[in-house]
Amino acid sequence: MVSMFNELQGELKINEPLSQHTSWRVGGKAQRFYQPKDKNDLASFLRQLPSDEPLLWLGLGSNLLIRDGGFAGTVISMAGTMQALDIDGQTVTAEVGVYCSKVAKQSAKQGLSGAAFLAGIPGTFGGALAMNAGAHGWETWQLVKEATTVTRKGELKKRPATDFNVSYRHVELPEKEWFVSATLELEVGDAEVETALIKQLLKKRNDSQPTNQPCAGSVFRNPQGDYAGRLIEHCGLKGLRVGGASVSSKHANFIVNDGAASAADIEALINLVRQRVEEETKVRLIPEVHIIGDYA
Repeated sequence: MVSMFNELQGELKINEPLSQHTSWRVGGKAQRFYQPKDKNDLASFLRQLPSDEPLLWLGLGSNLLIRDGGFAGTVISMAGTMQALDIDGQTVTAEVGVYCSKVAKQSAKQGLSGAAFLAGIPGTFGGALAMNAGAHGWETWQLVKEATTVTRKGELKKRPATDFNVSYRHVELPEKEWFVSATLELEVGDAEVETALIKQLLKKRNDSQPTNQPCAGSVFRNPQGDYAGRLIEHCGLKGLRVGGASVSSKHANFIVNDGAASAADIEALINLVRQRVEEETKVRLIPEVHIIGDYA
């Protein structure tokens, strides 16, 4: 399939181990793995793909569990590419490869308020857009003014935020469109105050979450009026283990890889935690992480 592509400017790899590209450090191989140079190269690549080719879009690989059998299709990686960031007055336009922390810090530096929570999102801006990532009572789409998408045919489309159906940790895009960039509308604030707030939020995150271990962020969505972590801890499940995966002793809504876990270990532990919590509390937890790929 490599020979079918013309004039690519990015990097195409075959049978790329996805464990190198996910924050849980697990996952089988992608049949094809492409890192575009920019949005025009991305559009060109998409135009040349077969129309039925399965696609997976990948940022820093957080909030994602790829099974040990890998992904039978093409992975498009935004990590380390498409990182343009522009601030004009109260608007911040960022491409999907920009780290969320950079969006927060650069906005604060310009005296803009509202984006500080993004500093605690362990991923790219594209991932935050795709799942309406949030923290500390804020969500990404509270700030979005408009977004640019790319179609399967390589067409770029600028859309107002009202074109997207947005809910808790979910964003519905038009069929066969993916985010390329988005513009946020922020409030005027104080640079020193916003920078101090970011430091405070990062300290809180580091103190309460296992940021020094391979994990994927929060595993489960918070149920209405409660917290998944509280329910899991209430059931005495901190430290619960399957193979090399365990429920973090620091925060119960995190599952960590001790270095020897497989994706199967992690998925089995997710299912076991759901089962135990439902048996004891009658609450059925809904995974926040996306589980994709083939079983080994």
